[in-house]
Formats: sequence, C-alpha cells, structure tokens
Amino acid sequence: MPVEADAIVLFGATGDLARRMLLPSLYFLDADGFLPDGFRIVATARGELTREAFLEVVHKILSDRPEGLDEAIWARFSARIAYVGADATTPEGAQALKAGLGEATRPFFFLAVSPSLFEKICVSLAAAGLATPESRIVLEKPIGRDLATSRHINGVLSEVFDESQVFRIDHYLGKETVQNLIALRFANTLFEPLWNSLSIDHVQITVAETEGVGARWPYYDEYGALRDMLQNHMLQLLCLVAMEPPADMEPDSVRNEKVKVLRSLRRFTRVDAAEKSIRGQYTPGVVGGKSVEGYEAERGQKSGTETFVALRADIDNWRWAGVPFFLRTGKRLPEKRTSISIQFKPVPHSIFGQASIHDLSPNRLVIDLQPDEDIKLTLMNKAPGLSSGGMRLQSLPLSLSLLGAYEGKGGRRRIAYERLLLDVINGDATLFVRRDEVEEAWRWVDGVADAWAEANIQPKPYAAGSWGPAGAFALIERFGKAWSD
Repeated sequence: MPVEADAIVLFGATGDLARRMLLPSLYFLDADGFLPDGFRIVATARGELTREAFLEVVHKILSDRPEGLDEAIWARFSARIAYVGADATTPEGAQALKAGLGEATRPFFFLAVSPSLFEKICVSLAAAGLATPESRIVLEKPIGRDLATSRHINGVLSEVFDESQVFRIDHYLGKETVQNLIALRFANTLFEPLWNSLSIDHVQITVAETEGVGARWPYYDEYGALRDMLQNHMLQLLCLVAMEPPADMEPDSVRNEKVKVLRSLRRFTRVDAAEKSIRGQYTPGVVGGKSVEGYEAERGQKSGTETFVALRADIDNWRWAGVPFFLRTGKRLPEKRTSISIQFKPVPHSIFGQASIHDLSPNRLVIDLQPDEDIKLTLMNKAPGLSSGGMRLQSLPLSLSLLGAYEGKGGRRRIAYERLLLDVINGDATLFVRRDEVEEAWRWVDGVADAWAEANIQPKPYAAGSWGPAGAFALIERFGKAWSD
C-alpha cells in the first residue's frame, strides 16, 4: 500500500488556479478530516510575501466563498501553512523550500505553473535533493504542445521521478459525475449488454464555454481549442465511455483500458479533415445579454487559431465499429455546459400505429457534468389522458441528480480537485493520466492538426453567443444526426 504524503509544496501559490481551486480544496479536506495529522502546506511563488500577508490573502479567498469560513477550522488549517518566496526554477530557490517542509519527508509537489517551467523545476528539485523516492509530483495539463514536446517533458520527468511518482492531473476526472459514469457502467447489469454498436447509434460529447479567451490569448494562441480541450478533457471522457471493463479498480487496470481506446482511434486523413471536422473562431456577438469582442480584437491582430472544434471520431474495435463519436468544444457559446449524450438506436418496429409515429423517439442517456451534475435516461411512456386513433407516447427522463440527492441533507457540491488531491495524498493514481495515455492522445491529435494543415482547413467565423459555425451543424447532419441541444 502506498504511504500517505505528509506535505504539499504548491508552486504558483498566488496564481489563479491555486486561489480558485487548490487552496479551497485543501481547506475543505482539512474541514472533513482528510488531511493527515501534521500535514504541511508549503506555498511558494516568486512574489516576496510574508507568511502573515499570504495568510491574509487565503483567509479572504475562503471567506468570500459561498460556504463561508469556519474560524475554528481556519485556526487548524492556517497553522499548517508556510510561505516561501523563491524562484523554484533554480537550485537555490528549490533549496529554500526545505525550511518550510520542516520534518516532512514525503512531500508531493503540485506544479500549478506554466508548462514551460516544468522541466526547470524538476531539475532544480533534483539538484536540491528534494526529489526522493518518497516524494510525488503533480502536473497540470497540457503536458507539451504535441507528441514531440510531450515526450521531451516526460523524458525529463523520468530522469528525476519514477513513473509511479508522477500524477498527471485532469480535473474533469475528479468530478463526481465522471466517477459515477464508471459506477453506472460497471456496477449495474442493465447497461453493459447494450453498451455496444448493436444498441448505440452514436455518442456526443460537448464542452461549451461562454467566456472568451481574454488575457489568456498568449497561451491560447499557441494551443487553440484542439490542443487546449480536446486532447485532454474530451479524449478522457471518450475513453471512459468507450473502454472495456477493467479487471479491477487498480490504477493500471483502468488506465490500460483507456490506452486501448486511444490506440483504436482511427487516424485522420486529409479527406477526413474536410468531411469530418470543422474549425471556428468567434467574432463579435452577444453572450448573456452583453456585447462581447471577437477573438482577434482580444488578441489585437489577426490569428489563424481555432476557438471552436467539432469533429467525428471513430473507434476501430469490435465494440464500437460503425458508431460515430461527435466531439464539440468552443469558447463564447450560448451556455456553459459539459455533457455526454449516449443515443440508443430506435426500436426496430413500432406497434403503436400512425397516431404515435411522430411521438416515438429513441432512448437517450445524458450525463451532465456542468453546470449541474446529473444523469438522465429518457424512456418512452404512455401520454396520460385519452386519444383517438391509438395510444399516444411521450418521452420522460429518469434522473440521478447529485444536486437533488444532497439537497437539504447538509451536503455540498465538492470541488473536483478535492478528490484528486486526496488521491495524491494516498498515492492512488487511478484518476490520473499515465505517460502512454498522454502520448497516444497527442499522437491522434497531431494527426488531426496535420490533416488540417494538409487540407488547408482554416477557422470559420461564428458570432459569439451562437453554437459555432454553420458547418458544425452540417458536419453532424451529413451523417444523419443532430446535436442534442
């Protein structure tokens, strides 16, 4: 059994991710009794702050949250925190972290910093003697910009840390509904016999965002929607939908099955780029009743970067042969939503006559990840009341709403990072991404990018507040389907 970590060293502790997600997650873990006794939190950034000044910042962050701040828990939590102002990309800066660690010997290092700093920080940790066999390291996506750069970063990591010590994080995998998808598939006999090309018509995965790129454009212009969202979040969701049942819930058993899915993804060709994908870039429009700028206005000059991607992916194996997976993600769309829609095939023959011919619709399983966490299965039901000419039907949902399950019971919606941080503390890598997973995902995404370049596929404009370019609708309609908006 892995040994519990006794400290976290949080790099980028004054950054946006630490403020919004990581520090609140650590506080809630402490409030629920999940942080081990004596667990240390060493916050580090380049800014020269006193410990007291940093604690004031953290206190305000937690006080401003809807859940509020319990001063008794804060007293215990704040006592764990040390702040070290240092440049961790240098051996001297890494050396300065030792004082904050105190007697902790099993820390994990959370790199909430730009991917361009990963290599230097790893080398510095090794030079300072902090990268021991008892330590762990957590990296935020993206791990590289393509297969070559990903391999380079992973190569540097492997020189300093064993693969078992590396936790590549995708926060989507920490969401309750994503984990519930695993339970839904493999803890119930109802779905598994139907979870294949004989019963499923197609699958849709949508990650829609209302916000624009804004000040993040220097990063985003280099990556675009394909590399920023599809390579990690969306392919991870696809893997959980499509993977075979693992032998058990051991980390490598689950991750082995995900790798098999990625290796089965059909490679894109020049013809596929034109027929099975669409790139888009938002122009000025209206989102949430407010006028917003286009991407090029935010960037300050013209750009060939896509802020929207829709494509068809095919998995060439026995379970999924012939079942299209439609993936769609974009900025400045009408609503913030992440969902997986499993569309089942229609009944082979209707016995209900002409009156209900337009009532009958195929069953659909919809897994909503945000803004609400819910799983809905739509089933056909007799419409109440009388009708002439035969029975009338209607579609009704069965809901497994997590919000409804906890409402009025004192529960709260957890931050996804709470689960992931707890797993790192316990050394459980099940919900983290293995090196070969990352590289297989990049291999497929590189193929899409290369096919775009070969076919000269440029981003099509779409008005902010719309569901992307018109071509996104034509893409799925070409195969006789429609987006489930």
